[in-house]
Amino acid sequence: MAEGRPRVRPVDWRDRIIQGDAREVLASLPPESVHLAITSPPYNLRIAYQSYGDDLPPEVYLRWLREVWATLHRVLVPGGRFVLNVAPTSIKDFRPIHHDLSRDLRELGYIMRTEIIWYKQTMGRRTAWGSWRSPSNPHIIPSWEYVLVFSKGQWKLEGDRAAIDITAREFEQFSDGFWHIPPERKRHGHPAPFPEALIERLVKFYSYRENVVLDMFGGTGTVAAVARRLGRHYLQVDASAEYCQQAAERVARAEPPSGVRIPAPGLELLSAESAPPAPPVPRRVTSHRSRANRRA
Repeated sequence: MAEGRPRVRPVDWRDRIIQGDAREVLASLPPESVHLAITSPPYNLRIAYQSYGDDLPPEVYLRWLREVWATLHRVLVPGGRFVLNVAPTSIKDFRPIHHDLSRDLRELGYIMRTEIIWYKQTMGRRTAWGSWRSPSNPHIIPSWEYVLVFSKGQWKLEGDRAAIDITAREFEQFSDGFWHIPPERKRHGHPAPFPEALIERLVKFYSYRENVVLDMFGGTGTVAAVARRLGRHYLQVDASAEYCQQAAERVARAEPPSGVRIPAPGLELLSAESAPPAPPVPRRVTSHRSRANRRA
């Protein structure tokens, strides 16, 4: 961490919205303190995010994310889960980014548990056919995204059975790895936020009440808001002060269940000078040119 840059203090890291660099905030957290991390990183497809240039060379992009995943591994509890959402890349410049990311995570010591297909049914909005009714050059238009699930060190996450809140019917439904969930329509000022239904399934299926749920690319706060509403502690990190302000207001409105005390968020905004964007290269925010987006 650069000299003079504010650090996240151990006493105030939980139930907070923090504007800053994902790697630096993760490096400041206590070890083995997070039970579940859910995120979708920038997809490196020139999306116009706040405070982030989404156009790194592929090798720089993967190296940067690998550093984030390595830092995350330290803060997960034994058996802690990491859920990574990633979409198929563009048609003409196809890169199997989900294979690259799962390879890197397994090399870092994560256990890969499963691969969920999030089926969004967006085919009605397609704009590219390739060679129409011809095998010459037809295109497959992805109407799904991948939800990759990993564990740290072991398969089992210890917890109190009294803190389980998933029903038998939900468990049967969620354990089928084909999840048909429409994309979010209420964007909260973000290019492509997570639908709350997706995060609710993941939080209930992979954590206990009063566990800590983290999103290190938190956007406008979907993961943190759902976590609080379901009685989990939360931590969000994002490079954009504007997104963090929106997230704090949104999470404050998400009331936890009766009998579960989860505080409203503390907000820590670092100055623009002390919290540069995560990629170690100059920024260049460009226009939105792809439907594959980082979530919020």
